[in-house]
Amino acid sequence: MSALRTMRPDEVKAVLERHHGLLGETASSRALRYAVPLGMVGLTIFAVWWLAIPFGQIGPGLALLGKFVALMFPPSTGGHLDLLLKAMGETLAIALLGTLTAAVVAVPISFLAASNTSPGALVRFAIRRCLDTIRSIDALIWALVFVGVVGLGPFAGILAIAVSDTGALGKLFSEVIESADERARESVVASGGTSFLAVRFGLLPQVLPIIAGQVLYFIESNVREATIIGIVGAGGIGLQLSEQIRTYDFDQVAFAIIMILITVAIIDWISGKLRFAIIGRRAVV
Repeated sequence: MSALRTMRPDEVKAVLERHHGLLGETASSRALRYAVPLGMVGLTIFAVWWLAIPFGQIGPGLALLGKFVALMFPPSTGGHLDLLLKAMGETLAIALLGTLTAAVVAVPISFLAASNTSPGALVRFAIRRCLDTIRSIDALIWALVFVGVVGLGPFAGILAIAVSDTGALGKLFSEVIESADERARESVVASGGTSFLAVRFGLLPQVLPIIAGQVLYFIESNVREATIIGIVGAGGIGLQLSEQIRTYDFDQVAFAIIMILITVAIIDWISGKLRFAIIGRRAVV
């Protein structure tokens, strides 16, 4: 404040205008600014106390983890290479079929959920809430449900991924549709086309490349998801991993993990090339 007294009135006015937000801050706003981080720290401390996290077990746990890692070397098939390859193939099939099923179901649903293509606000609201409900339940929970419904095996995994991804893809597709340029649709309607033709020729060419890119990404992601849900009996390499961990065959666990890493890397490379080709073609068009 002493520096302000030595400045000319016009300079004082300029400083006050430039820093009005800081100089005009009230006591309540300052208290709120400090209360939020302090509240987060307090909640963290309370959560640690309430959950009774045993920090003393970290050291022995790391030592035991070191023993498990040592048992993984050298990786070995245990004479079950054909079984592991078949399980990996099942995982890929579960991810592919589950994602494609979800995409086929999510595309028409997304048009009902998008504000610019939905037949009414009530329909849009109902579809959105259904997608939120489906998406809020993890694929692992859906796998447990479908294992009880259709039994153990890949079919339960396909259904779990299909249902779970329908909620996620439906929301993503509807947002893509809502962000599409309306001028193409308006041009079709102005030329005498119907609403269906406006969507077919004015909207779909814009959104299909983006939708295809999202589907490719979900296929890649669902290879990892299929591995996890296989642990609860939904087939694939996850089921083999669960059995090998249960029997302490960590050398075979290491080999299965290496197979998963190589497979995911290959799929990531292929899907990246396909997404680039799709986006590049869209940019040219």
